[in-house]
Amino acid sequence: MNPLSSASPAVSTSLLEDFSLEMTGKDVPKLEEAAGLIPQGTRINVTFLGNEDLRMRLEAARAVKRLGFRPVPHISARRLGSQAEFEHFLAGLRADATGAEVFTVGGDPTRPEGPYADSLSLIESGLLSEYGARHVGISGYPEGHPAIPGDVLWTALREKSAAIAAQGLDGSVITQFGFDVDPVLAWIERVRGEGITLPVRIGVPGPAGVRRLMTYATRFGVGTSASIAKKYGLSITNLMGTAGPDKFLRALADGYDPAQHGEVKIHFYTFGGLKATSEWIAQFRKEALA
Repeated sequence: MNPLSSASPAVSTSLLEDFSLEMTGKDVPKLEEAAGLIPQGTRINVTFLGNEDLRMRLEAARAVKRLGFRPVPHISARRLGSQAEFEHFLAGLRADATGAEVFTVGGDPTRPEGPYADSLSLIESGLLSEYGARHVGISGYPEGHPAIPGDVLWTALREKSAAIAAQGLDGSVITQFGFDVDPVLAWIERVRGEGITLPVRIGVPGPAGVRRLMTYATRFGVGTSASIAKKYGLSITNLMGTAGPDKFLRALADGYDPAQHGEVKIHFYTFGGLKATSEWIAQFRKEALA
């Protein structure tokens, strides 16, 4: 798989500056392996999965910081069993100086395991700022959510944006990944039309196997019609192949207008692994700057 061979300058000078990555608590060895490929100071989000415990999450955030990157630990509202558990996690982050930037998400459980039903409740609790958080990330869904109506998503985005401002915090939005640039840019235009000025990080899958990408797409309600797959570079007739986001990023660079879309960056979901994604980005950026 070759990276973009004729990258638009907009990709290298704007969209790919200050990109972010994602890892799980179990990925510390993989992060150590990929560290030399990742620019120092890069934001690395640490997910909050149900099969990982507090110790693992805190250790992962510490590893991100130790290796010279900026940890962005996730906090999953519906996975928190109590306020005490929430505060215990925040206290651990504060003690390690790894909690200045966090990402709040509702989480997968259908029913909350404790008092927090959604990420808005985490923000409005006031505990994030009390324990030293200064920047709060929230989710965005350009193609909707398979379990949440569109009007509910827009109301939540407006309320979370307002709550972040009311708490005196900085914020940003990270979108669910997708394979089609058009709905992403249209969604950002509406975000700005709603008066939401938070920076947006567009979720992009790092290079990965087509079968894996299609599986994640099905899980998260991402469009994968034949026309979209072809536009992205996916071969739905060859699930053993791999695909990277070069065509997506080229199309994004062509359609991105800072005056219309505001501040936009890229967030890479590392479905194919941290090293493979980091190698791909390094080569992509090298060729874009050539």
